[in-house]
Amino acid sequence: MQLCVFDLRRGQHEGQELDKILFFFPADLPFSTQLSVIGLSEGLITFTRIFSPEAACEVIEAERHSHVFYEAEPDIWMVMVVEKSKESEVIWRIDALRELLKEIHSLFMMFHGSIRALLDKEPGGGLTRAHLYPFIMDYLRDFLVGKKFQLPSFRDCLKERRTVQMLTVGREAAIEVQTLVRILESCAGNTQCSSLILFQDLLVSTTLSPEDTINLFTYAVLWLTPRAVSSGASSWSYLRKGNSSSDVAAESTFAYSGSVSDQFYGSQDISPPGDNRYRITRPLQHDKWFKGKDGFLITDIWGVDVGSLNITPTVWLQQTEERMYLCAYQYKSLTLILLIPLSSILNEEQGVSIVKQQLLENASLKILKVEEKLSKGWGGENAYHVGGYRYLLVDGNRDISRASPPAKVTTLTKESLLALNRLREEVDSEKSRAKWDKPGRDKDLEVCIRAKNNAWAIAHITGGKELYMVLEKANETLLYASDAVEKFSNRYCNGVFSLD
Repeated sequence: MQLCVFDLRRGQHEGQELDKILFFFPADLPFSTQLSVIGLSEGLITFTRIFSPEAACEVIEAERHSHVFYEAEPDIWMVMVVEKSKESEVIWRIDALRELLKEIHSLFMMFHGSIRALLDKEPGGGLTRAHLYPFIMDYLRDFLVGKKFQLPSFRDCLKERRTVQMLTVGREAAIEVQTLVRILESCAGNTQCSSLILFQDLLVSTTLSPEDTINLFTYAVLWLTPRAVSSGASSWSYLRKGNSSSDVAAESTFAYSGSVSDQFYGSQDISPPGDNRYRITRPLQHDKWFKGKDGFLITDIWGVDVGSLNITPTVWLQQTEERMYLCAYQYKSLTLILLIPLSSILNEEQGVSIVKQQLLENASLKILKVEEKLSKGWGGENAYHVGGYRYLLVDGNRDISRASPPAKVTTLTKESLLALNRLREEVDSEKSRAKWDKPGRDKDLEVCIRAKNNAWAIAHITGGKELYMVLEKANETLLYASDAVEKFSNRYCNGVFSLD
């Protein structure tokens, strides 16, 4: 696997070609090889624009490799090159790989702002590379199994990245949650705060935009809460990937000097040798968040101030283009994330401490009540299991998904998963064509295919909502499979996917 980030506006003159490389993995490849990969990618981008000026290049399938493209920002491209194999275990879905690239960039933006802004701040590119290298490498560690990368494969076809999973709550609990949200909003006095509330690894409430919600939810589930939640309760998640690489020792801040781990970087780097001008925070390190005595989650990732207090993390919201303090509080399985505008806090850490104290004084009783009500209504890790079905339900209008629990999906045979993965590839292609043929109109589609093991793989898309399903113990007739989808739709989807 090769992954690179490059800027088409840079390195346009002979002898300056290396300037366009902002990130390249593996970094120990000769620069000639790196430039060859980026040159080919640049050529493909330019060539495809001749035929499709409005639609950016998404994928090029070669005989031995797939080239996956994502234009993260104008003229800043991320490209992943993956080698094809006859082994079925490395069969992937191209859209799932593009979602990885989108996730890397979105999370990077949340912590460091846009790549273009960093390049404008320091045109030499050293600052940008110093941020990108440790960030992307920390992200990739989650996919490292032994000495190989395990990218999302056909076994993940009943998952959807870049969506949130919601907790279903009753009317009484919803009223209590809304009251708690209002209390959180007023914690900083006249300045309105934003918040995110999670129970276990499911979203309960958000006052953020959909994009900011996805980014913060993903970060919370994969990096922020695992250690703290697991210490007090059984935690589960559609997003989480087994054991993290917590055995990789790393400093909380990274002095950029050209090499982090020989396993990832090798000995080469684009920056000048010995360049250690930048102190870079690394928010994607695992096992760096802990619960303090007062219930707030603390970390030393952002460093320690003169009073030996951990510096409060900050994030950048895309909708408001505003930097916010991130304060996370946890009570049992309930996690509150409070976002406070930097502009509203005058004395930095002292000011943040005052807001935290306000939260404890004003919201403690309500937090206890909300946690109690949600716990009573919680059905456990199999709460959304539906007997006889293995499914994925996606609401593209709200960026929400729900799926069969991972443990239930593992009971499916390889043939069933491969069939659904192929079906999803076809659906992705149809959706992509429809996006450009009929902009603004959702594609309606229903497909049922029979796998080699006689299981049914089903896809049903209508009105921005998508249902993917595998039925392994279904009758041989298509009518039976269609009937099963109808029953599921009527009972769990308000009839959205019903034929009537």
